[in-house]
Amino acid sequence: MKIAVEGCMHGELDKVYATLKRLEEVENTKIDLLLCCGDFQAVRNETDLQSLNVKPKYREMGTFWKYYSGQEKAPYPTIFIGGNHEASNYLWELYYGGWAAPNIYFLGFSGVVKFGNIRIGGLSGIYKPAHYLAGYFEKLPYNESDIRSIYHVRYYDVLKLMHLEEPIDIFLSHDWPVGITDYGNWQRLIKAKPFFKEEVESKTLGSKPAALLLDKLRPPYWFSAHLHCKFPAIIQHGEGGPVTKFLALDKCLPNRGFLQVIEIESDPGPYEITYDEEWLAIVRKFNGLFPLTRKGLPPWVDRLDIKEDRVWVKNRLDERGRKPFDFVQTTQPFNPSQPISNPPTMHCRNPQTESLLLLLEQPYMLDSANRGGIQAQSNTYPSRDVNNADNDEDDDAVDDDIGVADDADDE
Repeated sequence: MKIAVEGCMHGELDKVYATLKRLEEVENTKIDLLLCCGDFQAVRNETDLQSLNVKPKYREMGTFWKYYSGQEKAPYPTIFIGGNHEASNYLWELYYGGWAAPNIYFLGFSGVVKFGNIRIGGLSGIYKPAHYLAGYFEKLPYNESDIRSIYHVRYYDVLKLMHLEEPIDIFLSHDWPVGITDYGNWQRLIKAKPFFKEEVESKTLGSKPAALLLDKLRPPYWFSAHLHCKFPAIIQHGEGGPVTKFLALDKCLPNRGFLQVIEIESDPGPYEITYDEEWLAIVRKFNGLFPLTRKGLPPWVDRLDIKEDRVWVKNRLDERGRKPFDFVQTTQPFNPSQPISNPPTMHCRNPQTESLLLLLEQPYMLDSANRGGIQAQSNTYPSRDVNNADNDEDDDAVDDDIGVADDADDE
């Protein structure tokens, strides 16, 4: 199986897919799957732009809307995680994962799926200590603080991933595991990016939760993005232990290291994305503890037994099948000939999420009363002439081309 991995997408789907097509022609090869390590920017329309953590003057529609609308179809199965520049309102609809567009799958705020027999896990967002132990207290429309904190990694999602016991083949995170620079050529890194020097030397560059997961899961491959540079490392987990090949990739720009192709042993194709039994058992066990206030998880929550849930999930998937529920549009896509101003921003229940929770016999909590009384929109298209919605502003500078980290101004 040949898998292409891309760093920060920043809405440039057309360019990335065209690059892969050209690579196939030049190398006379076939790409089976594309993975993206965050900042995907699944922006469907003007409404989604209001939830994108980029200064308003720099917000652009990108090209994802073409794939959401059906105008274009992703030429490769695509799996992505979230970063810190996302249409967070849409990704929240798909908190547990799901099809963001036909053939384009969001792994969720945390998640694991299978592609053929290859097991792929991921953690969306970036690490900020101030919000790590909190719950998901943010509500739409996001204010200037919530538009940032909504993508900050929570302990709840990390703890679920820490319950994985079966081997993971590939893991994705947006920011790098802290300390990863010790295992690569950090001197070369800080020569190219001198503003990383202090954090590299103090071992504070990166994510502590990602480092915990790296030590726990020890996958053969780990890919990240976020810092807009290419950085390889090899991690030997103890003497005679497994090895993880780490690679951070850049964003999609000319002459930048934003793309890598790996070949991994797998069962023969054809391949498709399917649910992972162990992960759904973990989701089922933890869903009743979903923290939706600033308080986060109860202090007693540490290790839960998922054995019974695992048997239960296996039986349900044996009955229903393992393919994810079908993609459904929940809003009208961008129409270049009929742009709208002051679009509404409200939570919408995604039928994929509702169907998954029904399968797991779990309640829908993403718009619960604990979230400040959000009124859920129906699963039909919203009117395009609704006005007077809040227009969120944000103070983050757009990423420049010298490779400054995405969260340089993120507090």
